[in-house]
Amino acid sequence: MGRIMAVDFGDARTGVAFSDMSKTLAGEAFVIKEYNFDRLAKRLCAEASSHGAEKIVLGYPKNMNGTAGARAEKSAALAERLRELGAPEVLLWDERRTTVDAHRILGETGNFGRKRRDTVDAVAATLILEGYLNSQRI
Repeated sequence: MGRIMAVDFGDARTGVAFSDMSKTLAGEAFVIKEYNFDRLAKRLCAEASSHGAEKIVLGYPKNMNGTAGARAEKSAALAERLRELGAPEVLLWDERRTTVDAHRILGETGNFGRKRRDTVDAVAATLILEGYLNSQRI
């Protein structure tokens, strides 16, 4: 029985969040700053392994009309690369509005400027994780 890892993939910063062992609460969250696609994929696999993740829930940013745009295609390519590297099960998860909601949450708590930029992706990953965990309770 392992944890769930959520990922909010970005070109420069990627948010990561892990559930607790019972898979009911979001726990540790952080940002990986990496521009290189392959190095990022390898780092995500290493993080999944070191945290005992049994599943990776990767944000899949569909357009508001439900179509897959360029960002969604990049996420799908990352999912495929993670699978090639031997990552645990990878699930693409509709993450529409998570980054918008993360900015709102940080704004409401007084986080602006660099502080917000450095944490927004971790908050977005946490929102992806919470969405997935909540769907499993239904």
